[in-house]
Formats: sequence, C-alpha cells, structure tokens
Amino acid sequence: MRPKSGFFLSSVMGLLMAGCTTLAPSEDPVFLRLTDMEARLIRVERVINNQSLIELANQVDQLQAQTAVLRGEIETLRFELDGGSSRQRDLYLDVDQRLQILEGRSVRPGAPAFATSDSSVADGELLPGATVILELPIPAGTDRDNYQFAIDLLRAGQYADSRNVFVQFLQVFPTSPLADNAQYWLAETRYVQQDFSSALPEFEKVINVYPDSAQVPGAVLKIGFCYYELERWDDARIALERVVREYPDTTAARLAVQRLELISQRPD
Repeated sequence: MRPKSGFFLSSVMGLLMAGCTTLAPSEDPVFLRLTDMEARLIRVERVINNQSLIELANQVDQLQAQTAVLRGEIETLRFELDGGSSRQRDLYLDVDQRLQILEGRSVRPGAPAFATSDSSVADGELLPGATVILELPIPAGTDRDNYQFAIDLLRAGQYADSRNVFVQFLQVFPTSPLADNAQYWLAETRYVQQDFSSALPEFEKVINVYPDSAQVPGAVLKIGFCYYELERWDDARIALERVVREYPDTTAARLAVQRLELISQRPD
C-alpha cells in the first residue's frame, strides 16, 4: 500500500496537471519535480523501515545474548547448589580424609555404643557430682579410632549413643586435635533431634573453648538457627549477622543471609 505522503503528492500532481498546465506529463517541470520528490520520499520511508528492522534485529540479538547469560547463570547456580549440597553432606558426615579407619570396623545397628561402670552418664550428660570410670567403645584405640566410632554412630542415626561417645571422648582426650570437631558434632546430635535449647550451649562451647577452630563459623550459624527455631528473633539476627560480617564468602554466610531474609519477611 502506497504511503500517505505519496498519495498526497499524487493528488497534488493530478490537480496541477488538470488545472495549471497543458504540457505533457513527461515535459511538465512541475510534474517531474513532484515525481522526483515522491521517489525521494519513498526511498526515505524505505530507509526508515529498514532502520526499524535493524533495531528489531538488534533487540533480538540483545535478548538472545541476555538469555545465554541467564542460562549460564542458571547452570552456575545449579552447579553451586549441587556442590553446596555435597559439601553440606560431607560436612555433616565429617568425612575427614586424614583419619585412618581400621579396616573392617563397623557399627552394628542397635548395638550399644559403650559401657560405663555405673549409670552416671545419661544421654550425653555427666550427672552432677558423679565420679565415673569411663570406658570408651574402643578402650585400646586412639583418639581417632574413638572419634570415628562416634561419627559412625551419628551417620547411622544413633544420635543418643553418638552423643554419649562424644562426651566420653572429650573427657578422655581433652587435648586431642579432634576435640573441637567432637564438641561440634556433640551439639549437632542435639540439633538434629530438634532439641534446640540443649543444642545452644553445646554450640557455644565450640566458640568459647575452641575459638580458633574451623568449626566456629558453623557453630555461630547453628546458634542463629537455634534462636530462630526458638523464635528469639533478635538473638537470631545478631548471630546470623555476625556470620555474614566475620565469615563472608562462605557457605555459612550464604545460609545466614537466607535465614535473615526469612526473619525480615516476618510481620511485625
């Protein structure tokens, strides 16, 4: 369809030819001039239309580039999520490659984890005023052997038995290089059973007794989580903000940010 400008010029040319000249169209300078103007307008309109197409093509290219970037970010996030899940699982199971496990040792489901000379150790706690002769699950074993035994119990979901072995471990091997880990996982045995009030002081021991431990960021994070579950929002916020401030660019910090967002979304 001819553009309006071309139609207008054609109308003007018709009027001029009808009323202003008797020359043949091919000889009439006015007609020739108008014809030239019309041709130029058509060319301009084509250029404009082509520029619009170019702009659209550029927009499509930009959208495709943005889509490619987003896909890359999605893949990166997926990789980080998978890697984060794996790291959390490895952390939880405390797969310490430095430990040398005696071949063939395993934990029989339902088997008692340890024995004591009396009943003074109950559910991971040394009763007040009690004097006990501790019997570790591997009496002749090293600190590593007994630590791994407790970890195996934890891995098997025998949380009470695992907790009791960790308590004994910390009393028999208080200076072991694994003591900070033992204290952290002792606290975890409370946390995984949703005994958040009891888990809190155990995580605090990690920070107070082993301030240089690599487990401190996780302990501070879990303290924030415990406060969150106990609906002590201000205390939870303080602990989680400490994780973000003191341990940036860590998995613990990212988890703390996520929980802080949940707290911020709570109605006042």
